[in-house]
Amino acid sequence: MKTTNKLYLIATILVSLAFSSCKSEDPVPENDGELITDVTLHFQEFDENLDPVGDLISFQASDPEGIENGQSPTIDIVTLKKGKNYIMTIDVANSIANEDITGEILEESDEHQFYFLGSAWEGDSAPLTYAYDDPSGELIGIQGIVTVEELTSINNSQMRIVLRHDLDKNYPGADNPNFVDFTAAGGESDLDITFPLVIE
Repeated sequence: MKTTNKLYLIATILVSLAFSSCKSEDPVPENDGELITDVTLHFQEFDENLDPVGDLISFQASDPEGIENGQSPTIDIVTLKKGKNYIMTIDVANSIANEDITGEILEESDEHQFYFLGSAWEGDSAPLTYAYDDPSGELIGIQGIVTVEELTSINNSQMRIVLRHDLDKNYPGADNPNFVDFTAAGGESDLDITFPLVIE
């Protein structure tokens, strides 16, 4: 009788171990979001003939642990001039893995889109306007045209830049670069960062 109980106990333990072993081998769901450590905004002023004027100016946000994971990324103050037009391009990188995320965004252009929000872009008195101008024709936001209002009375505001991944680009309003309700189009945010803006 004791032998039977022992065998039953051993069998129960083995079955229990087998189940827990199976559980530990189950794959952990992966997060498809990109790890981004560096975001650089490049501005090239251009004239009425679309010719470049002056030097390219750049502003960066960075965090060695990842901008979404770190405590406080270092963020430059963006400084632009009243009444000027700029081509703005965005570079995104993961310095931990030495990856050019910009290239990945372009390769998966149908799955990614930047939105431009905050007091710099939103509302009737916003000092900036933005238009998508990606060379591929796809609405992504890696390249766009930024216009600074000539008569703006606002000298300081916030440029919030959001990168969405796996959204429905056909959702009503999703083609608007200042689409406040961007979460309604689905997907996830790979990036959500705010640059301070000063207008001279």
